[in-house]
Amino acid sequence: MYVIREIEEKDNARIEQIIKQSLEDVGLNIPGTSYVDPQLGNLTQYYAELPNAKYWVAENEEGEVVGGVGIAPLAKQEGVCELQKLYITPEARGNGLSHQLMEAALAFAKKHYAYCYLDTFEKLYVANLLYEKYGFEELEQPLEGTEHNACDKWFMKKLS
Repeated sequence: MYVIREIEEKDNARIEQIIKQSLEDVGLNIPGTSYVDPQLGNLTQYYAELPNAKYWVAENEEGEVVGGVGIAPLAKQEGVCELQKLYITPEARGNGLSHQLMEAALAFAKKHYAYCYLDTFEKLYVANLLYEKYGFEELEQPLEGTEHNACDKWFMKKLS
């Protein structure tokens, strides 16, 4: 069983490590991805400074952070948020944790936004199945305001 809670200062280094390792494992430690985001080392402060934004982490039974997800406004897009940085350690995958994180993120998003956008990669097949299961529909191109120009797959979900 996992505990989903808002990120705290003490979680910054661990969640940065999870994100970077996840991207390295699939060869996506490249420019234009979360790997090079300047705020990656201090997500607590980054999300605290944005309006209608939050980042959640998941703790396992030992109290170790094993994943996380964020919601933040998408620049230049009124009423649209972005699902950000959904990453889970290999050991925590396959136990429904991604669903718990998605539920927390989307419940928050529905209170503040009309649409939720995300960008990802074609080769992240399992993640893409998750997004489709939650009603995200594939777009032909990215929305204006996205920072991750290396991504090759984009999704949008109507929240209401």
